[in-house]
Amino acid sequence: MRLNLILVLSLLACLTFSLAKDQRRPLARGRRRGVGPKRARKQTSNTELQQGRTAENNRQDGSIFIDSYKNTKEPKPEYDVAAGKTEHCVFRGITMYDKTVWSPKPCVNCLCASGEVVCDRILCPALRCQLKFQPIGECCPICIDPVVEAPEFSGDPPSHNDLSDPFTEISQSQRDKKQRLKKDEEERIRKKDAERKQRKKQKKEEAERQRKLKEAKEAREKEEELRRLREEEEERAAAEERKRRMEEQRRVEEDRARRLEMEQREMMRALEEAAERAQEGLRGDEATEDEDEVWLRGDVFQMPPVAPTRAADPPPLLAIQEPTEPSEEDHELGKEAPELDEDEPEVVEEESEMVTTLLPPGCSISDVTATCENAKLTGIPPLSIPELKSLSLQGNEIKTIPAGAFNGIPNLEWIDLGKNKIVSSGIDPQAFKSLKFLSRLYMDGNLLEQIPSELPSTLQELKINENNLKEIEENSFEGLDSLVTLEMEGNLLSEGNVNPKAFKPLSELTYLRLGRNHFRTVPQGLPASLLELYLENNLIEEISETAFNHTRNINVIVLRHNKLDESSIAPLAWINHRNLESIDLSHNKFYLVPSFLPKSLVHLVLAGNQIERIPGYVFAHMEPGLEYLYLSFNKLDGDAIEPESFFGTFNTMTELCLDHNQLTSIPMGINEMTALHFLRLNNNKIRHIAEDAICDPMNEDDSHLVAVRLENNFLDPRKIPPTAFSCVRSYSSVVLKPQRI
Repeated sequence: MRLNLILVLSLLACLTFSLAKDQRRPLARGRRRGVGPKRARKQTSNTELQQGRTAENNRQDGSIFIDSYKNTKEPKPEYDVAAGKTEHCVFRGITMYDKTVWSPKPCVNCLCASGEVVCDRILCPALRCQLKFQPIGECCPICIDPVVEAPEFSGDPPSHNDLSDPFTEISQSQRDKKQRLKKDEEERIRKKDAERKQRKKQKKEEAERQRKLKEAKEAREKEEELRRLREEEEERAAAEERKRRMEEQRRVEEDRARRLEMEQREMMRALEEAAERAQEGLRGDEATEDEDEVWLRGDVFQMPPVAPTRAADPPPLLAIQEPTEPSEEDHELGKEAPELDEDEPEVVEEESEMVTTLLPPGCSISDVTATCENAKLTGIPPLSIPELKSLSLQGNEIKTIPAGAFNGIPNLEWIDLGKNKIVSSGIDPQAFKSLKFLSRLYMDGNLLEQIPSELPSTLQELKINENNLKEIEENSFEGLDSLVTLEMEGNLLSEGNVNPKAFKPLSELTYLRLGRNHFRTVPQGLPASLLELYLENNLIEEISETAFNHTRNINVIVLRHNKLDESSIAPLAWINHRNLESIDLSHNKFYLVPSFLPKSLVHLVLAGNQIERIPGYVFAHMEPGLEYLYLSFNKLDGDAIEPESFFGTFNTMTELCLDHNQLTSIPMGINEMTALHFLRLNNNKIRHIAEDAICDPMNEDDSHLVAVRLENNFLDPRKIPPTAFSCVRSYSSVVLKPQRI
């Protein structure tokens, strides 16, 4: 406001100064040029025209009288009155006509009246304003208030003579002009202020709009960046999860492959031992040639030296666990750790003296793995190694697991507590609570009667084999929605003490082992995600139609060493399962190959039964067809196989094992199996081989037959037709010796 006031005062000062110069300019110009009578007359005329009026005579003798000059002291004349020229006046060397009015200096007006010069100072009106200002070159002050009141003069109102007085008219005209100029200036200033305010407001609005646009743009960019970072984080987490699952699946597959390989080796060893004993019974101490190794596919059976006999009472738990090969981590724990402990103790001490002092006797550490196997520990060692990932405490005498047992090693991912003396009551409910990354927990060979409670939700593999589990309650697996592998073999479980809802929380479970328990039926409530189920060495007598209703994706079922026969399997138990490819029914009580097998079946094991016949078309409904069939150690004889027994397998059969039976000839249909690789007919009663029994001379396609075993029969090699094995890729892979002659 103060700035605006100063600006207005400056503008008004300049304006009044300009007006004053304009008023003085004619007189100055006249003095310079020596204005004569004619020019003075013209100037007087012009002045009268500008004022709009002419001077009037107030007296009869023609003299002029100005009331305002009555009391004015006349200064000493500085001019001479020319004689004989009473109607003119001479002022400072300039001759003025009668009644000429001029302003010799600011605020003073002079009049030539009958040869006399009369001068009067201009009277200023009384101003009723608070702020007054006298412009440079002006006689009277002016108001600078926003509202200019009409001027009021002090004293008596002007008389008629005053109104007609030319000086009064000049003052009034100047005041009017100044007021108009002032109003115009104020209006212009108001307009400028309004325009400036409008521009300022627009500028402010534009700045505000730009600011909002900038903020919106920054917000969008920030949101886009956050969304991008979130997507990258989600993709990275998904990739890590996929990688973890693939690694876990690979580990599971490797473990299973190792187990299968061990079982296969055991089976081959048992077969070879049985063959050797049979040969020894026939030929005494005559030496026999070693059998060639035959490659078999899938989860094949373990063959005992003689056919097993099952007692009516429940069999006792096996004292010896099935041979399994340790995992990669077990190899590392079993090999690398002892080497560090025995061969390089100084290196361990140099690397971390503190860690060495914290480890109890008999323990060693390698990278992120600590091993305390068979160290005679009676409790969990108080370790404080946050970076530790794996801990093996196998083979000790640990009985309890307190609440803070793993507080110093919170990043553990794998714990092996196998072969200890841990009881269920000795495990604190909060013992595993702090392990947020635990994925594998092994507790085989302990004294547990219940599933430990409050296990971490990150757990993916849980092994509680060879314990005393007597009950699985509804909430035993609560919160284990990430569990993939569960093993509870060698316990006291049955359908009576396993709650049907116990497996419901296990939404990711794919691998379940319940062998060597007391089940008489397939457990109920199996999770829908299950892919492999192992129920060997139980007392299962029946498979109902609803046994596998919820496990539509199951791929492998192992039921060996149970009490099943062909009449105990319901027709609709698994025939419509589209993913069931492998079934092991070895060492049961089958007299016939069971009907209503799954349509998708690829691998069937029926060894160690009492099968006497293969019904016709029993494999005809399978799509695409059976590839691996193991019928070893049964009672198949010359009348056991019909012409249609292998119908449906001619284009798919890859491995066929009919050894250790009572066959007297090559079964019909074998020569039509175009995809056959391995054929086992050893240890039968075959006496002759027809020319087309194995190789079809009419078949011009290349054969895939790689190995044929016919030893321990009643064959005379000299009587075998030369073309009997023409389709075998190498004659060296045909085993004919020894024979029972």
